[in-house]
Amino acid sequence: MHESRSVIEPTKRWQAVNWAELASYRDLLFFLVWRDIKVVYKQTVMGLAWALIRPVFGMLVFTVVFGRLAQIRSDGIPYALFSYTALVPWFYFSTALTKASNSLVTNRNLLTKVYFPRYVIPFTPILAGLLDFAISFALLLVMMIGYRILPTWAILYTPLLVLLMVVTAAGIGMWAAALAIRYRDIEFGMQFFVPLLMYGAPVVWPASLIAAHFPAHPLAARLLYGLYPMAGVIEGFRAALLGKTPMPWDLLATGTLAALALFLSGATYFRRTEDTFADVA
Repeated sequence: MHESRSVIEPTKRWQAVNWAELASYRDLLFFLVWRDIKVVYKQTVMGLAWALIRPVFGMLVFTVVFGRLAQIRSDGIPYALFSYTALVPWFYFSTALTKASNSLVTNRNLLTKVYFPRYVIPFTPILAGLLDFAISFALLLVMMIGYRILPTWAILYTPLLVLLMVVTAAGIGMWAAALAIRYRDIEFGMQFFVPLLMYGAPVVWPASLIAAHFPAHPLAARLLYGLYPMAGVIEGFRAALLGKTPMPWDLLATGTLAALALFLSGATYFRRTEDTFADVA
């Protein structure tokens, strides 16, 4: 009779994220993602419809306040569709980031009981949020049909935009989660920091205003603004789906570099501090 043993030992080389180890714990990751989804919708009357309420309500408010009253331009796109297209990726990003930043604190009991790759915890809300994103994205496609806007071949870029959105949320989320377990001020700070990020993103206004307000150096201004990855993601969604503006390759180029830097640095800090999570939880 053969005895089965599992040996836990340090890896031979350093990695920001040990993808092989994460793959071996995929069942745990799936369980935690499924748990998060069930917790959100358990014993709710509206069920999955809650995934639509926030973006739809936000669209209505923004259309009245910014579209009608403030008369903010929308690059020739009906303002309701203009704002909703931005709110779909934005609400995924803001919700995933907020939950990821609090994930270690809310799951601190797990940290002291059993070994598993700790980055499973902040990755859980990042992946669970994709269900709400898919539901609100489906409504966006229905709205496009209602406005008689058919997507062009540029819609094929959408998976890359989703990947950039996920990487950005994961990168900042790992930074925030590792800091929040040590400094509980982060949990409170994220409550007003994340909403402020929305007004820095082109949600209620188009990114074309950047060049208009910096006519002397329009390209430099856009490249600098593109360091905020969600700027390229949101403008990319509008270009890929609505086809009224060209793909913002300048914003996406700098945004991708910034997102990768955030992810790698966040993963590095997370792994270097994870040994202390159980002690300070």
